Amino acid sequence: TTLKVLHTPGHAPGGICLYAPELATVFTGDTLFQGGPGATGRSFSDFPTIIDSIRDRLLTLPGDTTVRTGHGDPTTIGAEAPQLDDWIKRGH
Repeated sequence: TTLKVLHTPGHAPGGICLYAPELATVFTGDTLFQGGPGATGRSFSDFPTIIDSIRDRLLTLPGDTTVRTGHGDPTTIGAEAPQLDDWIKRGH
C-alpha cells in the first residue's frame, strides 16, 4: 500500500495525516475526529491553522474516504465535510 503524506499543521506544527488511496482511508491522528478537529488549546496549536489543514487537505479527498482517527470511532470525509462551518462558528 502506498501512503501519501499530507502536511496538516494545527494540532501541532509538524502534524501530518497519511492517505492510502488504494484503501480509501486516511489516518488523521489528532487532526480530525468524528465530529470535529483535534485540540488546539496548547501553546503550539492553532485553530485557524487546523481548520485550513482540514479544509484544504482532508475535505478535498473523496467523500467515501474512511477517516481513522487517533482516538474514537472512525468516520468518513463525507460525514465530516458538512460540519466545517459549524466548527468555525464554535471556534473549536
